[in-house]
Amino acid sequence: MRSLRASYLILGMAVLFALGTVVFLAVRMVPTSEESEATPASNPRKAEDPQRDPARLEVPRYAQQSARTEPNAGPSQPVPSPSSHYPAPSQANIDHYRYKVIKTYPHDRRCFTQGLAYEDGFIYEGTGLYGQSALYKRDLQKGTIVKTLRLPDQYFGEGITLFGDKLIRLTWQSNIGFVYTKDSFTPLREFNYPGEGWGLTHDDRHLILSDGTDTLRILDPNTYAEIGRIEVHDQGRPVPHLNELAYVTPPPSGVVDPQPAAAGPQIYANVWPTDQIAIIDPKTGRVTAWIDMSGLWTPPAEEQGESVLNGIAYLPETRHLLVTGKRWPRMYEIELVAQPARQP
Repeated sequence: MRSLRASYLILGMAVLFALGTVVFLAVRMVPTSEESEATPASNPRKAEDPQRDPARLEVPRYAQQSARTEPNAGPSQPVPSPSSHYPAPSQANIDHYRYKVIKTYPHDRRCFTQGLAYEDGFIYEGTGLYGQSALYKRDLQKGTIVKTLRLPDQYFGEGITLFGDKLIRLTWQSNIGFVYTKDSFTPLREFNYPGEGWGLTHDDRHLILSDGTDTLRILDPNTYAEIGRIEVHDQGRPVPHLNELAYVTPPPSGVVDPQPAAAGPQIYANVWPTDQIAIIDPKTGRVTAWIDMSGLWTPPAEEQGESVLNGIAYLPETRHLLVTGKRWPRMYEIELVAQPARQP
């Protein structure tokens, strides 16, 4: 009897121990309210992963730094919508122009135009893309190629300008520029600059370089060192994504602006990736006018955002502008057409 009671006692203690273990485990598996609220942020890697946080993927419509994607240009970067034109309608004291096509010239659809310059009947073009970047000299009227030079495959060619007897060109992210003889494309030297290279022009004394921001850099044409900057703005707002450049003086045919600033030399700048060209006072950085080039050529749907307007040259014989775009089938000689003043 005594041994039976002992057996029952041991069995009861075992049951109680088992029940206690079950209850303990069940309680551990139920999170508290504090733990539930903290879980989403408890893993810092998830919180910082933009793939898990769509808000982190958004890019401001006009970010101060460049955010450009080019085909074959390395890691993909976010881009603004090509349909979003900068700026919103400007207020008073800003002129607006459309265009009249005077003449068209053939353009090689394989050319990803990054820079355009004209002199004495010849058009000089710098093209981009890794493994495809080149320089071309063409007879504008005949369309024949006079000279060609390919860039090494590791460089993505950018803007060009003619300065005296030299042709100078930039690269996108390689921080290096190249100087050639204008007539034979014989290499003369290389130079370095920080940041990206986009567009290039000059005012007969200095080189003017765009880097995709709202800032134009002024370079010494002998040392290629930066000696100044122009901050471009419209109605007090910065104008980023400045791309291909042309320094134009006197004003092209069609400019009827009575403003003193517009009568002097102006910088014409493509604003990537829009159909807009900004006319900029080089002394102040103020945008004095906008040219709306929309409708000039519409790329196929699969090239939207890639085959955009880019390339400006001035034709002094006619005082017209010559414009084209990346992989466009034609270059267009245009005259500017003033638009009615916009109300504030």
